[in-house]
Amino acid sequence: MQPRYIEFIHDVLITLHQNIRELKERRGFADPEELTHIEGKLLAYQEVLAILQSSADEFHIPREESGL
Repeated sequence: MQPRYIEFIHDVLITLHQNIRELKERRGFADPEELTHIEGKLLAYQEVLAILQSSADEFHIPREESGL
């Protein structure tokens, strides 16, 4: 795989992990209305991450190597 594609994938994964971490932090001080929105976004991000992990497993791509 070309280095720029690897960098692209790593960038996407870093962004997903950052967004999940940020939302988990915001959850602690969110009002009830915002909490529903945060929980929905968290579920969506975690689902995307789970899909990527599952796909990596199917293609025998080590999770640690890919940032998953």
